[in-house]
Amino acid sequence: MSDNELQIDFSLSRPPQLLRMSTHRRWNGILGISGPSGAGKTSLLRVLAGLEPQARGRVLFNGEVLQDSAQAVFVAPHRRRVVAVFQDARLFTHLDVLGNLAYAARRATATPALDRDTVIALLGLAPLLQRKVDGLSGGETQRVAIARAVLAAPRLLLLDEPVSALDARGRDEVLSCIERVRDASGLPMLYVSHAGAELRRLATQILALETEAYGASCDETPPGTMVDPC
Repeated sequence: MSDNELQIDFSLSRPPQLLRMSTHRRWNGILGISGPSGAGKTSLLRVLAGLEPQARGRVLFNGEVLQDSAQAVFVAPHRRRVVAVFQDARLFTHLDVLGNLAYAARRATATPALDRDTVIALLGLAPLLQRKVDGLSGGETQRVAIARAVLAAPRLLLLDEPVSALDARGRDEVLSCIERVRDASGLPMLYVSHAGAELRRLATQILALETEAYGASCDETPPGTMVDPC
């Protein structure tokens, strides 16, 4: 598995805060993102996904410039192949589970790291395929959201507290699914969580964000150092 490389040096105005982040990271597998509320964890994912065009500075992934305000470079979200799964799964409620997966596959601009049958098996979705998504449990919903994200053929997968609203059983089930997808696909992931146990379980490295008087900053924890955010 080759190293993945993330270079960020940007600022984002969130009055009354100013979010500033600057780091250069290489990692394999899952890079955990920790930090208190307001430190900019979700904002970081939004910048990477191309949802914050007003961010000033530079963002590179594996050597490709995704955003550079000084050079007037901004790669549109649909061209980045950076796919996010947020706390609210944002599934299409007018489609069943299979329809949601098929939609992602149709919109993919590259070949996914895993084919549909493999994704369905890894995430245990076979019994759910004909069900409407508004009738799913929280854990089932998140498993479908992760499957849809993988079938969209990302080169970077962003997971923003995907198990925070689940009970212990649902949380463990989804975390196990993420581990299986990680191991089978080799997809690089960023995983945001307040829970130290989740990060220790999943992440090969943890990037800790901290708040300061003027806003937020990126704590330069040395690569490979595991930190407990709790």
